[in-house]
Amino acid sequence: MTDFFESLVRGDVPAVRAVLEGLDEPARRVLGDELVAHVRRRRDNWWWGKEATALAVAAVGTLTTATKAASLLGRRSVMLRDADPEPVVAMARRRRLTWLAALAYKLADRLSRSEPWDGWLFLEGLLLVEKAPPPTGDAFVAGWAHAMWDPFRGRQHVPLVDRLRADPFRDVLLPRLFEVDGVGLDLTPGYGADRHLVPETLAALAAEGRLDRMALLDGIIGRLLRGDRPAALRPFLALHDLLAPTADEVAERAAAYLRLLADAPGPVATTAQRALREVGDAVELAALAEAARTVLTRPEKALVRAQLSWLDRLARQRPDGAAEIAAVLAVGGDHPAADLRDRAVALAERHGHRPVRSVAVTMAGDELPPPVPAADAPPPITEVDELVEEVSALLGRRWPAPAVERVLDGLVRLRTTDRGRLEGALLPVLRREQVGAYDHMWAVFNLSVQLHGVLLAAAAPAEAATRRDQWVGILTESRPRTLRPFRGRPTVEAARRPALTQVYCARLAEIGQRLDGRDDPGLLAAPTSATGAVDPIALYERLAALGGRPVWRWDLTQALLRLPAGVDEALAARAAALGTPAGAELAGWLRGDALPAPVQEVVTVGRREPMGNYDFRYDRLPGRRTVVATSPPEGVADPLGLLTVPAHLVGRRHGGWADLWPALLPGHRGLVAAHLLPEVAQAAQEDVRGAATVLPVLAECTGAGGPALDLALAYGLCARHEVDRVAAVDALLMLAAAGDLDAPAMGAQLGALAADGQVTLTRAATPLRDAAAAGARLSTWRLLAGALPALLAAPSPPRGTPDLLTLAAETATATGVRIEVRGLADVVARGGGSRLVTEARRLAAALT
Repeated sequence: MTDFFESLVRGDVPAVRAVLEGLDEPARRVLGDELVAHVRRRRDNWWWGKEATALAVAAVGTLTTATKAASLLGRRSVMLRDADPEPVVAMARRRRLTWLAALAYKLADRLSRSEPWDGWLFLEGLLLVEKAPPPTGDAFVAGWAHAMWDPFRGRQHVPLVDRLRADPFRDVLLPRLFEVDGVGLDLTPGYGADRHLVPETLAALAAEGRLDRMALLDGIIGRLLRGDRPAALRPFLALHDLLAPTADEVAERAAAYLRLLADAPGPVATTAQRALREVGDAVELAALAEAARTVLTRPEKALVRAQLSWLDRLARQRPDGAAEIAAVLAVGGDHPAADLRDRAVALAERHGHRPVRSVAVTMAGDELPPPVPAADAPPPITEVDELVEEVSALLGRRWPAPAVERVLDGLVRLRTTDRGRLEGALLPVLRREQVGAYDHMWAVFNLSVQLHGVLLAAAAPAEAATRRDQWVGILTESRPRTLRPFRGRPTVEAARRPALTQVYCARLAEIGQRLDGRDDPGLLAAPTSATGAVDPIALYERLAALGGRPVWRWDLTQALLRLPAGVDEALAARAAALGTPAGAELAGWLRGDALPAPVQEVVTVGRREPMGNYDFRYDRLPGRRTVVATSPPEGVADPLGLLTVPAHLVGRRHGGWADLWPALLPGHRGLVAAHLLPEVAQAAQEDVRGAATVLPVLAECTGAGGPALDLALAYGLCARHEVDRVAAVDALLMLAAAGDLDAPAMGAQLGALAADGQVTLTRAATPLRDAAAAGARLSTWRLLAGALPALLAAPSPPRGTPDLLTLAAETATATGVRIEVRGLADVVARGGGSRLVTEARRLAAALT
C-alpha cells in the first residue's frame, strides 16, 4: 500500500478512491488501521486542501464508525477548511454508510471556538446532503455566523438576504446568535465588506415579516444584559438601531434598559440612555434616579454629561421632583473629571441642593504598604503523579517560568528514580494533548517544540533517540557562547536569534541529553525564589553535594545568571575550597566577575520593509517605536549575547515567550526590560492582549531598571486592554513601594511617547488615577510633572492631556508638594475657555 499512502500525501483524490474501490470490506478495515497508524506517525505533516480531502475520503472509505473517523479527522494537524465534501459523500454512498451525519456532529464538537470557520463549510456539506438538523454547539453557531458574510464561501454572487431566506439552518441557529458568547465577533465582515451587512440583512427580513421583530429585540436586550466584549456587542447595537424600537416597545422593557444604562459598557449604556430619553414620562422617577446615581460615577464623560443634561431637563419639567433630582445631581460632585464635577455641583445648587463643602487634607509622600519579599520557590517535585498533574496544567495555559522550571527539575529527578512509572503515567497525557516533535528547520530554536521534545523524551525512550541529533546541533551552535570570562575578551558577533531563546534552547537540549543518565540529583539552576533567583548558599551546597562529578555546562551557566548581584568574599572562599572547576567559577562570580550592567540607549525605529506583493500585516504596524538598544560596557565581552539588544525594526520577530525571561536574569531588571520592550510595546501600539502582563513579574526582580523599564511601564499604562493596564499599575505600585520607581524619568518617557503620537494617551488616565487612589499620590504627581512638559509643548497637545492636568492638580493639592511644570504658564496665558486651558489654570492655582 505504499502507492496508496504516497497518493494520500500528494492529495490525489482519484488515486485514493481507485485503490479503495478495489478492496473488499475486510481489506478496507486492515487498511483503516494502517491509515490511523500512518497519520499518527506523521507528526510533522499538516493535512489541508486536497490532502485533507484525500484523508477524509480514505477515512470514510476504510474506518468502521463515526467515532473512529472523527478521531482521525479531528486531529490538530488536519485542517478541513478547504476540504471538498463531495468525494467524501460519494465514498459514503458507495459503502452505504449511515453515520455520515453522526460524523459531522462529532467533528462539530471538535471545532475550535477561536477558529470556528476551520472546517465549518465541510460539515455543512455533509449535513445538507443528509438533510440532518444542524448542531447547536457554540463553535458551530459561530461558524454559521462567520459563513453568512464570508466572501470565500463560494456564493458571493447570491446576496446575503436571499441566502438567509432559503437557509435551512436559520430557524434553529438564529436564536442561538444571541446566546453564544463572543459570536458578535464572527458577525462582523472583514476584507473591506460592509461591517453592518448582517444586522442590515436581519432587519430587512424582520421588515418583511420573515423574522419575528419582537424575538429579535428581546434577543438583543438579553445579549446586552449578559454582556460581552465591546467589539462582540457592536453588531447587536447596530441591529438595535436598525430595528428602531418604538416608545411603547422601550417602555415595556424600561427595567432592562435602566439596567443597561447603569451597568453596561459605554456604547451599550449610551444606546440605552438615548432610547430612554425618547420615552419621556414612561420611566418612573425613582427607578431613573437610582440608575442615574450609578451613571454619574462612571468614567465615560459623554455619558455622564448627557445624564446631567437629562436630569436638569427633568428637574425643570417636574418641579415636584426637583429636590430628589437635585440630590442625585449632587452625586456627580465626586466625579474624577473636574469639569463634570463643577457642572454637577452647579446644577444641584440650581435646583435647591446645598452640598457639604469638604476640607482637603494635605499629606506629602506615598501611603503604600511596605514591599513584600518575593515568595520562596515551591519545593521540588518528587512524585510522578504530581509531575504529571503539573505537566497537564502547563500544556493548557501560558507557561509561567516557576512552573516550567519545576517541571524540568522534576523530569531530571524522576527519570533517575522512577523511570518506568514516569513513562507509563506521562505518555498518555502527552498523547491526549497531541504533543508532537517536529523536524522542520523552524523547530530547532522553537521553545515550544523543544520543551515538547524534552517531555516526549522523558515519556518514551525512542523519542530521545530521534531528538539526539537535533540537541547535539543546538549545543554545537551554542558552544562558542560559553559564560566565562565576561571581561578581557573582544565582543563576539551577535547571535542570529534572540540570545534569551538561544540560552533557553541550549538548556533544554542539555536537559534532554541528561534524561539518558542515572543518579542525577536535579538541576543546579532550580530557583529558590519565585522570581527565578538562586540563593548563593543553596548553589554552593548543590556543588558541594556533587563532589568531583562534572557539572552540566548550561545548567551551571543558568544557575550563575540567577545569582543576586554583590560580593560575598566569605562564601567565595568556601566555593574555591571545593577544588572543582565549578566551585572556582562560583567563587569568581561571588567576587564580582559577574554579568555587568549593559549600556542603555533610547532609540526610535521605523517599520520594516513590506514583504512581497501582499503584506496584509504591514499596514497595521505602527510607523515608529521607541525602544532601548543595549551593548556591553567598554572592554567587556558578551560571549552569550545577553548584553546586546539590537534595535529591531517594528514588525521584526523578536522572540516572544516573555513570561520566561525575567526568571532567566532575575537580578538584571533593566536588561530583561530591554529584551521585552518590543513585545510590551505591542500592547499599546498593536492592541495585543496580554503582552504587558509580564510587568509585575519584572517588577519583582532586582537590579536597576533604567530607561528600558521606564518605557515598558509607559507602554503598559497606554495598553489597549485593561488586563495589561492593571498589570502596569501593579508593577508601578510595587516599584514605588520598594523605592525603585524613577517617577520623573518614567513620566518623561510617557510624555515623549504621547507627544510623538506613538501611544493613545487617554488610556493612561484611569490607571494613573487608580495608582493615586491606591496610595501612590506623590509618585503619581511626580510622574505627571515629568510627562506634562512634553505634552504641553506639542503643537497640538494629545487627547487626554486635560485629564492628566486634572489629576496633577488633585495629586499636587493632596501631597502639598510643589513641582515646577515647564510650559504650564504659557498655556494659562493663552486665555479662553477650552478645557485644556481650564485644567491648566486649575493646576497653576494648586501650585500657588
